[in-house]
Amino acid sequence: MIQQRKRRLAILGATGSVGRSTLAVVAANPDRFEIDAVAAGRDAAGLAVAARRVGARFAALADPSQYAALKAELSGSGIEAAAGEDAVIAAATGESELVVAAISGVAGLRSTFAAVQRGVSVAIANKESLVCAGTALMRSAAAAGTVILPMDSEHNALFQALGDTPRERIAELILTASGGPFRSWSAERIALATPEQALAHPNWSMGAKVTIDSASLMNKGLELIEAHHLFGVPAEQLGVLVHPQSIVHGLVRFRDGALLAGLAPHDMCVPIAHCLGFPDRIASGAATLDLAAIATLQFEQPDLGRFPALALATSVLRAGGAAPTVLNAANEVAVAAFLAGRIGFGHIPAVVEATLEKAVGRISMAEPDGIEEALAVDHISRKLAADAAEERLSLAR
Repeated sequence: MIQQRKRRLAILGATGSVGRSTLAVVAANPDRFEIDAVAAGRDAAGLAVAARRVGARFAALADPSQYAALKAELSGSGIEAAAGEDAVIAAATGESELVVAAISGVAGLRSTFAAVQRGVSVAIANKESLVCAGTALMRSAAAAGTVILPMDSEHNALFQALGDTPRERIAELILTASGGPFRSWSAERIALATPEQALAHPNWSMGAKVTIDSASLMNKGLELIEAHHLFGVPAEQLGVLVHPQSIVHGLVRFRDGALLAGLAPHDMCVPIAHCLGFPDRIASGAATLDLAAIATLQFEQPDLGRFPALALATSVLRAGGAAPTVLNAANEVAVAAFLAGRIGFGHIPAVVEATLEKAVGRISMAEPDGIEEALAVDHISRKLAADAAEERLSLAR
């Protein structure tokens, strides 16, 4: 029997929810992978534990102030420690054959772009790279011969259902949304929701920011923008269905009327295993999906009146240009303000909309041509969003 050569991985965002699930899939397939590098934000202890467990060659933190802590945690392990943005980029551009880009937020842009420009496979879970600079990212991937593997469950389901189908045969790509904790709430009740209520997702265990986005349905709007770039499909061929069971993750409607659905348990280990093993199939460690036990699958149209964030993101997708970059920055600022108790849940889409209005005439709304342009738009948009959030706070006093 010929022994299979191990695939070398770099895991960016190793201490986050996607990173931890990636490490679980690696642990379930010990003969298939070896870890070249791991990276995280500022959790020195957590990153050191992960690096030691998988025997990584290199470990990097984005926060340079945590270098001493990381070095101390890795003392005697033989694992090289580094910190700062350049260190995270070094993790993305080391000796790996597949980079898992799972650093959340705009903080993951530079390292994701660096990985894409290498020409290796990149499994993307950092949606901001595609939302803020999707055209530039996909152009870089095409130029380098990089294989982009969508790791979000919805895009991964579409990726699997599409296969090599020519885009002209596609009628519609449909992303599903659980509806979050407020699916059946009135608009008035949603507006008054607390952070604790918004963080109580019925199906998924995710980071705080993504969970809040799921509660507002902004997450689905961002995913529509991602899908536009990943699959080269225009806005009018993208849709959303609310599906509270979170079993069907994406659907492809073909021009002949056929509808293919990607089904899986609501466990991130499934799309992660698909990306890590692609084009092979490997064990994910997820529970077997029992359709007979589930019995009923429910679908409904999203209520854009109760969830204006999705309507806002859809209009931004159609507008194009720099609008998605502004949207993403404003939403990050608004969510942080909500979690800090400075604005209400109902103020999140209002702050984003106000920021988009403020941005017109103050910054170029042309589509960013590269990462530096995207980051410049992001920087200004955050200031505008902070002003908009402060205005909401003043009105509430």
